[in-house]
Amino acid sequence: MSRLVVVSNRVAVPGESRAGGLAVGLLAALQERGGLWFGWSGRSVTEESGHLHEQTDGNIRYVTMDLSKQDLETYYNGFANRALWPLLHFRLDLVDYDRGKREGYWKVNRLFADKLAPLLREDDTVWIHDYHLIPLAALLRERGIGCRIGFFLHVPMPSADLVQALPDHRALFTALYAYDLIGFQTRRDVDRFQSYVRQFGGGSLLESEWILAPDGRRIRTAPFPIGIDTGHIAQQARTATSSNAVRALRTSLEHRKLAIGVDRLDYSKGLPERFHGFENYLRRYPQQKGTMTFLQIAPVSRGTVSEYRKLRSELERLAGHINGSHAEADWTPLRYVNQNYAHRTLTGFYREAAVGLVTPLRDGMNLVAKEYVASQDPENPGVLVLSLLAGAANELKQALLVNPHDLDGVADAIATAANMPRAERIERWQEMMQHLREHDINRWRRDYLHALEADY
Repeated sequence: MSRLVVVSNRVAVPGESRAGGLAVGLLAALQERGGLWFGWSGRSVTEESGHLHEQTDGNIRYVTMDLSKQDLETYYNGFANRALWPLLHFRLDLVDYDRGKREGYWKVNRLFADKLAPLLREDDTVWIHDYHLIPLAALLRERGIGCRIGFFLHVPMPSADLVQALPDHRALFTALYAYDLIGFQTRRDVDRFQSYVRQFGGGSLLESEWILAPDGRRIRTAPFPIGIDTGHIAQQARTATSSNAVRALRTSLEHRKLAIGVDRLDYSKGLPERFHGFENYLRRYPQQKGTMTFLQIAPVSRGTVSEYRKLRSELERLAGHINGSHAEADWTPLRYVNQNYAHRTLTGFYREAAVGLVTPLRDGMNLVAKEYVASQDPENPGVLVLSLLAGAANELKQALLVNPHDLDGVADAIATAANMPRAERIERWQEMMQHLREHDINRWRRDYLHALEADY
């Protein structure tokens, strides 16, 4: 079995928190066969980019690279998160078209290639992750690297006409032809990429999963929906029910039902629409007034970016308006919290919640939806209200699926979830939980690596 080399923007080095399901899956794959994990160190330095740090833990070698403040600003804060992130989430109105940031993105990707190439062996299997590193395989090929290289896009793939609005889109997205396997979250994402290849990328479709690049190279494109560590999360949620934080939340509800949303503070998550949907629920179902409290946890991210500051201000204003209009002396309908909680605490909160609200405007997958389901009490599970525009909707079909823009539809789904009979809740939950057990994070990484290393 060849050595596995994982490349990602950030690296879960030993000693850091690894609550994320992706880190769990990648570490398991590396431990199984030995390998190297390469990426940014998380440090921004005053000197030039490129200084490497190395450590070893068992059969895994971790190599991380410092970035200068300027390179970090153009590559990560700039093009990756102010151009690619909104583009890939269908928000052309928020794309930053600054050429300097685009050039900075390519510069850092070239630096990744310069530092990684000497570490690679001829028979390695290289697995590169996400939109930060789209052109990396092409740059490695330029440096003489011929081993198997796969790519996985964790976020959505937008339609071809949106992609073509990005300056130099062809240089960036046809760089993907250097990979042997391009993985997406859903079949819909695969179809959108294949459409781009046909319309703007100079390539053609050979069959359902294969594209032909202009130079005659064949590349496999396929969906690999990412899973969670289902058994671990279920156990964690059971244990968390007796924690101080969960007990305090339970007591504060005073026997009212809990609806919960947990999202990074980002415009793709549909939080203003969710708040309006909850307000519509309070208006449309006055007979249920006072029976449910909605807890929205939204830790601040990219707090220096103006779009995110505006979003935070808007949510604070909406929360105040909703509570001012609907609260009573002994009941606050909406609790809006920006702080971080430990992952184990969140799973305990999920287990307490009769309703899980996961209503992004766009999401590659959305693992909160899956974690909410995995955290439920099998004897008395809650109900998931899930956006049709999240990748998870393709798998969790027993959730109450909603259009996040349809505020009355969201309101109706909340009311339906809050009053769903226990037998129906159990039936829906069992089907979703069975799927999550079968398609967990380990199944995901095994399926992907099997496809990448298969001989055709």
